[in-house]
Parts: sequence; structure tokens; C-alpha cells
Amino acid sequence: MSLATLSVFLPTFFLVSLTPGLCMTLALSLGMTVGVKRAAWMMIGELIGVGTVAVLSVIGVAGVLLQVPALFTVFKWVGGAYLVWLGIEMWRSQGSLAIPEIAQDTDQHAPAPPRGRLALQGLVTAIANPKGWAFFIALLPPFLDFDAPLAPQLALLLAMILSMETACLLLYATGGSAARRLLEQ
Repeated sequence: MSLATLSVFLPTFFLVSLTPGLCMTLALSLGMTVGVKRAAWMMIGELIGVGTVAVLSVIGVAGVLLQVPALFTVFKWVGGAYLVWLGIEMWRSQGSLAIPEIAQDTDQHAPAPPRGRLALQGLVTAIANPKGWAFFIALLPPFLDFDAPLAPQLALLLAMILSMETACLLLYATGGSAARRLLEQ
């Protein structure tokens, strides 16, 4: 992969990661409600989900979705239904994007949410996030040289994407934690 390609790839995907969306809002919300350390479990699941979406978009899901419009339409409707469900859950939990049982655990004396549940929440949020799929389908393939072996290119790009995503998730969760401390004063 050329230096010119990397010089375009890095800022593009950093801005994609930094853009507020479901995963970043979830990191912010969990940073406020359960703290950065506990939110790290959600981040692990989210990173696995982002990696899965990136790999699937490269190995053919993007092509299938674009070549079979009916399947792409179903995907859009499922993604839209997820967003509606998420909106209803957020409304029911009074503004928190966390799973309802987790959203209720904002009291300092309440038990911490289970790690596995947080990781699953991150995974599901990343995989079901239509924004993530759209960005990977549209942006990732142009950075690949399909005449060269894909595995090393994908490994390098995935390592960079996950590093940038981790930094942004930590930034949002830390911001949420700081906002909580500030608001408690």
C-alpha cells in the first residue's frame, strides 16, 4: 500500500470514527453511567463488530448487497427498524442509549452491569449499525488493490481502523465520565 493511499485513508477513517453515531453515543452514555473502565467491555464488543463489518464488506457482502437490490432493501428496512427500536428504548430509559437494565444502574449503590452483557451490547450495536455498513461498503474497497493479495492489505487497514476506533471510543467514554463528574459538582 502506497504512502499516498495511506495519507488519504488515515484522515478519512479517523473522521468516520470520530463522527458521532450509535457506537460513540453508546460510549459517551456508558462513560457517564458506568465509567470508562466498565465501558471498556462494550468497546471490546464494538471493536469485534466493527472488524466483522469491515471484513465482510471486503470479502463480498458489499458486492452482494449492491448486486441484489432486494437484499439491500431488506437490509435498509432491518437497519431502520433497529433505529426505531433503539429510539423507543432510549425514550423509555429517559435518554440513555444503554440496555434498559444497565440504564437503571446509574445509582452508585446498584450492581455494575455484567461484562458479557456490555460486550454483547457493543457487538450488536456495531453490527446492526447501518452507518457503519454504509461507510465500509462505500469507503473501504477503494483503498484496496485487488491485483495484490488482499489479506495483508486488509490486516493493515483493519489494524489502523480498530486503533482509530479505540481512540475515539475512549475519547467519548472519557468525555462522558468527565461530564458526569462536572454535573455532580
